[in-house]
Amino acid sequence: MSKYTKANVCFMMFMDEITFSKLSSEGNTPDQNGNIGLWRVILVKNLPYKDLRKTGKVPKFLSHRLFPNARYSIWVDSKMRLNTDPMQIIEYFLWRKGAEYAISRHYDRKCVWDEVLQNKRLNKYNHTLIDRQFLFYQSDGLVRFNESDPNSPLPSFVPEGSFIVRAHTPMSNLFSCLWFNEVNRFTSRDQLSFAYTYLKLRRFNPQKMFHLNMFLDCERRKVAKLFQHRTQEADSPPGNR
Repeated sequence: MSKYTKANVCFMMFMDEITFSKLSSEGNTPDQNGNIGLWRVILVKNLPYKDLRKTGKVPKFLSHRLFPNARYSIWVDSKMRLNTDPMQIIEYFLWRKGAEYAISRHYDRKCVWDEVLQNKRLNKYNHTLIDRQFLFYQSDGLVRFNESDPNSPLPSFVPEGSFIVRAHTPMSNLFSCLWFNEVNRFTSRDQLSFAYTYLKLRRFNPQKMFHLNMFLDCERRKVAKLFQHRTQEADSPPGNR
């Protein structure tokens, strides 16, 4: 990390009391300034949802509301670890591409239909609730992703949402709020609602440009390393992913 980054970038780590107690028991306690290394620990209490994954979407999507003075933000899931200077990340994914929002395509799936089947296959969420969400999106115009369509509005309808880089512009903030609304209304599986949210944004704001950089997943892997969760999902309560 450069001296400029350390002086100008705020590193914020959100955690609940259970996670905080676990880290503390292992000797990872915040210093007198509330930091663990570069990271400022934000202890979250009075959680808004019983579903911890849904609670995790608050800082993930609403960083512009939590930090109104920030011009940019980078979201990194708890299973990820940055290995690149944040300023270089902003320069590469936003400034160099003329983008205001950057997120990677999923490494395997491109169509929401496939994502729905995979969520059910792995029992990621209640099947009835997934069906309710999916049927609503279809009734409101969501269609299958057509990779051969040169006029497709997106290179993929399914993102890999563990790493998001964004400028806090009006359109970026609107998209984030709309995406959060879908998670709040339906399931916490945000990959199901990404394409619908983007298409809805374009449909209702046809005269306003939203500069989205949906990059290849291999680019994400170059700047952030993936680590497996410490306990199996089936043996632990649902948390932020």
